[in-house]
Amino acid sequence: MSIREVGMARALPTKDQLRVWRDYIETAEALRSLLGSRLQGESGISSADYQVLLALSEAEGRNLRSSALAELIGWERSRLSHHLGRMEKRGLLQRTPCADDSRGAEIALTNQGAAAFRASSVPHLRAVRETFVDAFDARQLDQLDALTTALRAHLGWDART
Repeated sequence: MSIREVGMARALPTKDQLRVWRDYIETAEALRSLLGSRLQGESGISSADYQVLLALSEAEGRNLRSSALAELIGWERSRLSHHLGRMEKRGLLQRTPCADDSRGAEIALTNQGAAAFRASSVPHLRAVRETFVDAFDARQLDQLDALTTALRAHLGWDART
């Protein structure tokens, strides 16, 4: 093996590191799927709906520009636009053109959307406790918090975004 090949081999994850990575990804996906299924089944709100409703419910005045909403929840604008259209048809939010930008839109949470969010929050938070929080003791949750913080810092993400 050449020096370059040795250096490249060291740069790749080990078999054990790949196992940890795969276990992490598969578990996170299974948890996300389970929580999404429970949210949909118990409240009729999808995980995607919940992300949008949460962001709008926390926003000042319960509204955001569509570009700010897309950035906040980490979605591409085209995906968000299509999803907002479906949510608007269900009366969960309202889109209006921006007064200062003809290409932009203001997204506002409707009373119906706020009620749907409130109704879905308790069952969703109960599911989070049952499927995630209850799996760990306090020390393990602290460790998980430290690990998540370290990973977010490594990726250059603010700890709260």
